[in-house]
Amino acid sequence: MKEIKNIVRSRAQESSSAVEKLYITMRHLFNRGFYKPMGVSGETLREALLSLRPEIYGTIAEEKVELSGLLYVIERLPVGIEECRFINLTSDEGYSKSHFKAIIPPKRRRNCYRIDDEQMNVEITRGRSDIYDILTHLTFIFIESHKIKDRVLVDESGELTRDWQKLEQAVLSNKKLALIDKEKAISHTANILGRTFAEVLDIYEAFGTSEKPDRFLHIIYWLGKLALEEVLGNNKRTITFSPILRERLGHHIHGEIWATNIKEVLRDNELLDRPIHIISANMHSVMNSIFATHVLKTKFKDKSDFFIYEELSKSGAHEVRDKVEDFAKLHGMISLPDTSGTNIDVQIFDTAKIEVKKSAFPGAKLEAKPVIIVMDYAFGEQAYETIDELLKPYQETKENKIFLNVESVSIMGKAGILQGGKGDIMIPSAHINEGTGDNYTFENELTKEMLDGNDIAVFEGPMVTVLGTSLQNKDLLKFFHNSTWGVIGLEMEGAYYQKAIQSASKIRKSINPDVKVRYAYYASDNPLETGSTLASGGLGTTGVKPTYLITIKILEQIFNVK
Repeated sequence: MKEIKNIVRSRAQESSSAVEKLYITMRHLFNRGFYKPMGVSGETLREALLSLRPEIYGTIAEEKVELSGLLYVIERLPVGIEECRFINLTSDEGYSKSHFKAIIPPKRRRNCYRIDDEQMNVEITRGRSDIYDILTHLTFIFIESHKIKDRVLVDESGELTRDWQKLEQAVLSNKKLALIDKEKAISHTANILGRTFAEVLDIYEAFGTSEKPDRFLHIIYWLGKLALEEVLGNNKRTITFSPILRERLGHHIHGEIWATNIKEVLRDNELLDRPIHIISANMHSVMNSIFATHVLKTKFKDKSDFFIYEELSKSGAHEVRDKVEDFAKLHGMISLPDTSGTNIDVQIFDTAKIEVKKSAFPGAKLEAKPVIIVMDYAFGEQAYETIDELLKPYQETKENKIFLNVESVSIMGKAGILQGGKGDIMIPSAHINEGTGDNYTFENELTKEMLDGNDIAVFEGPMVTVLGTSLQNKDLLKFFHNSTWGVIGLEMEGAYYQKAIQSASKIRKSINPDVKVRYAYYASDNPLETGSTLASGGLGTTGVKPTYLITIKILEQIFNVK
């Protein structure tokens, strides 16, 4: 009989197990209806996150408080959530019709409502991925809050350090601090966080807003205060899921309303019987790629197209952006801001109204007068819900179904890259679902050769669709990259898009079985490089060229430009 070896699990295996545990635990807690993140019910979630140690959360497993990760998370959560002991995840339950003012996080489009001093309601209208995103972020900030508590609590009687008392004094003064007072407060806070004065000073401004320049101190104080109350007064923070959310989730309610709105606009404009091309992209690159160079040729005389695109992408460029948008609306573009709760705006382009000589594609051959539907980025599993609903026939009456003539679906987006750096381009040949290994192969109409030769590195190969960008660590990603999986990058929607396209075209036969698909991503970060994760900041203008290169290649195929 062979002796059974003592097998030591690799970090990649541990990480894979931790991701699976997070996924199962979050679904269990959702079904349960509530839990206390720092109590027994939240223990599995905390342990799994500490075992995984995602790159974006930096020093989560160390004693010192993680600053870049905290900034990344705070930008994706509503202002004031650090003060709330009760966080209630709800569906769209009518708060927009109340006196409560919607709070929208700067880097995540979700409506949140501060109900009272202790409660924050967060609307979930984008499916399970939104819940995973919020719960991992909240687990992270609660773990960090207990690190603060451990560093300021002297003993069980409740005696607190002098640093904490000085921080409390600065925060509760409720006034803008003079430079000397600010630096005193930073000095005390650095001691509490286990960080240097310089480290805190470097990131301090990034947390501030025009109304609250000293918000960093405020966040640290409230995180520590609620953690102290949990330990000293047993006032545990609680996360609840509303009964309506639990009832509605997974039923495509928002996606169905969203898709029906689009089909009704197509019907009203007599576009339902035309060939349709769907593009998932941002709300500017398709419009600008078609019209901007013509509209702005006199303003930016002798400048390259990419120079114009960069100018349009700058934060203060409202005047030139409006000029292009106004021209687009006169030449076949219909704008559909979202009213369904999906947070996915839409533009519809009727190419019959585009004067090709006044576009960037004078060689376009548009005999069939196709319609282009541009939808803003979906979020994780929401990609399946939205595309699945959009590809269904339009039910005009009970008896009459109108099948859409969908000729292509193109997906352009940001993704993490595992070789290369920010701004490089990835062309996937397959999507692999991280948690299950489910995989979707397809024939991509875009190829590496089409995008080569533009001073941007282009990589081709399988990509992994992950549970959340905030759940990745180097060991797991190195395994995917270095093993026979040969993964070149990671994103959150690809497998869900392809699942919906395949079921509609190959099984349900609601669209053409030979529908063309195009996938291309540009790198927003490299999670294998320390200092290049999403927590290191945005792309700036680095993302402009790859965004427009990909968009132009997609449009050249739709417009039959050789």
